[in-house]
Amino acid sequence: MAKKLQVTLVKSPIGYEKTQKATARSLGLTRLNKTVIHDDTPPVRGMINKIIHMVEVKEIDE
Repeated sequence: MAKKLQVTLVKSPIGYEKTQKATARSLGLTRLNKTVIHDDTPPVRGMINKIIHMVEVKEIDE
Protein backbone atom coordinates (compact mmCIF):
# COMPACT_ATOMS: atom_id res chain seq x y z
CA MET A 1 0.00 0.00 0.00
CA ALA A 2 1.26 3.43 -0.92
CA LYS A 3 1.36 6.15 1.66
CA LYS A 4 -0.49 9.36 0.98
CA LEU A 5 -0.20 12.84 2.44
CA GLN A 6 -3.19 15.00 3.29
CA VAL A 7 -2.12 18.63 2.93
CA THR A 8 -4.27 21.53 4.17
CA LEU A 9 -3.56 25.22 3.60
CA VAL A 10 -3.97 26.87 7.01
CA LYS A 11 -2.24 30.20 6.43
CA SER A 12 -2.69 32.56 3.50
CA PRO A 13 0.23 32.88 1.06
CA ILE A 14 -0.43 36.65 0.76
CA GLY A 15 2.73 38.51 1.73
CA TYR A 16 5.10 35.65 0.96
CA GLU A 17 7.50 35.26 -1.96
CA LYS A 18 6.17 34.48 -5.42
CA THR A 19 7.90 31.11 -5.39
CA GLN A 20 6.07 30.09 -2.22
CA LYS A 21 2.73 31.20 -3.68
CA ALA A 22 3.49 29.21 -6.84
CA THR A 23 4.40 26.14 -4.78
CA ALA A 24 1.10 26.27 -2.90
CA ARG A 25 -0.80 26.62 -6.16
CA SER A 26 1.09 23.76 -7.81
CA LEU A 27 0.13 21.51 -4.89
CA GLY A 28 -3.50 22.37 -5.63
CA LEU A 29 -3.94 24.65 -2.63
CA THR A 30 -5.90 27.52 -4.12
CA ARG A 31 -7.77 28.83 -1.07
CA LEU A 32 -7.61 28.75 2.71
CA ASN A 33 -8.58 25.48 4.43
CA LYS A 34 -8.52 23.54 1.16
CA THR A 35 -7.30 19.96 1.56
CA VAL A 36 -5.63 17.87 -1.13
CA ILE A 37 -4.20 14.35 -1.11
CA HIS A 38 -0.85 13.56 -2.76
CA ASP A 39 1.37 10.49 -2.98
CA ASP A 40 4.27 10.50 -0.54
CA THR A 41 7.14 11.10 -2.99
CA PRO A 42 10.39 13.06 -2.61
CA PRO A 43 9.30 15.89 -4.98
CA VAL A 44 6.04 16.39 -3.09
CA ARG A 45 7.88 16.30 0.26
CA GLY A 46 10.27 18.98 -1.02
CA MET A 47 7.39 21.22 -2.09
CA ILE A 48 5.72 20.78 1.29
CA ASN A 49 8.96 21.58 3.13
CA LYS A 50 9.23 24.82 1.18
CA ILE A 51 5.86 26.04 2.51
CA ILE A 52 5.68 24.08 5.79
CA HIS A 53 4.83 27.28 7.69
CA MET A 54 1.58 27.61 5.68
CA VAL A 55 0.33 24.03 5.64
CA GLU A 56 -0.72 21.21 7.92
CA VAL A 57 0.33 17.72 6.84
CA LYS A 58 -1.14 14.39 7.89
CA GLU A 59 -0.01 10.94 6.72
CA ILE A 60 -2.75 8.54 5.69
CA ASP A 61 -2.61 4.92 4.55
CA GLU A 62 -4.60 3.71 1.58
